[in-house]
Amino acid sequence: MPYSTDDFLYDYPTELIAQRPLPNRTGSRLLLLDSASGRITHGAFSDFPALLRSGDVLVVNASRVIPARLRGRRENGREAEVLLVHPEPDGSWLAMVHPGGKLKAGRTIAFGDEAIIEVVDVVGGGVRRVRLSGSLDWPELMDRFGSVPLPPYIQRRPDADDRDRYQTVYAREEGSVAAPTAGLHFTPDVMQTIRDRGVQVVEIVLHIGPGTFKPVAASDLKQHVMHAEWFQISDAAAQEVAEARGRVWAVGTTVVRVLETVGAQGTITAAEGWTQLFIHPPYRFQVVDAVLTNFHLPCSTLLMLVCAFGGYEHVMNAYRAAVAARYRLYSYGDAMAIT
Repeated sequence: MPYSTDDFLYDYPTELIAQRPLPNRTGSRLLLLDSASGRITHGAFSDFPALLRSGDVLVVNASRVIPARLRGRRENGREAEVLLVHPEPDGSWLAMVHPGGKLKAGRTIAFGDEAIIEVVDVVGGGVRRVRLSGSLDWPELMDRFGSVPLPPYIQRRPDADDRDRYQTVYAREEGSVAAPTAGLHFTPDVMQTIRDRGVQVVEIVLHIGPGTFKPVAASDLKQHVMHAEWFQISDAAAQEVAEARGRVWAVGTTVVRVLETVGAQGTITAAEGWTQLFIHPPYRFQVVDAVLTNFHLPCSTLLMLVCAFGGYEHVMNAYRAAVAARYRLYSYGDAMAIT
């Protein structure tokens, strides 16, 4: 049966949306879903390492969130916002701006007396190409005037704690404007416990763009144009996944997309580039055997991917069970493991 976008709606009270992280990264709850039977078990994230077996491979996204949200002033003195999305080879950036209707080509945004961002042209889809001038380069501008681009459902401005907590402990490659949130639960001690169990931890990179929060608008899933995101998987990482003696665990939907992009033909090879892979039911997985993920927005491509992996009915039942049990939702919320 073909699915429509409305099939991925579910009800939840807005107070379940986690507005801040828990004091302890590992303090989240964990819902375990058996994709074969639909059986649901409630536990804690501290239980997660025990789910792994010697020979398993745990694949994580080592992308690092940049302080990409910049607030400056337009020529008339009013506030404007720039969300940097991706650098271009010529030194410019693709960005989203607010207010979009006012910031046409040629308009500028000032950041103190040190820097000016000029809108060079309108690319489309809400994206602008912007250029920087002044005494600061892009990293300096983000360091001075940037903040962590928290998701729109977190109803507060970011604070100093978010610079650390909206970042995985293994983040190393700067480039994301949203965190690979399934990884936010890990600490160095948890990672060491996992390695001590004989599990190989493998790093890949996918730089997450703002399109990750965009709901699917078309009722027919085939009409949805997936946002493109840049990824990289090294020779060593590809080999470790290909030679896994146990299960391949993906930490987050971003890892699933990378592994299924490069493994589409049944073999894992090193690669880098852009992926627009849109995974939704029905989909036959080639690489991934188990997934750790957070809970996702209704009608999002992320929820659709999870439903493709765990089974539509099983996953939607699990979401209803999570809401009934008052799990904390979304980026700073609780976790779900699907085996």
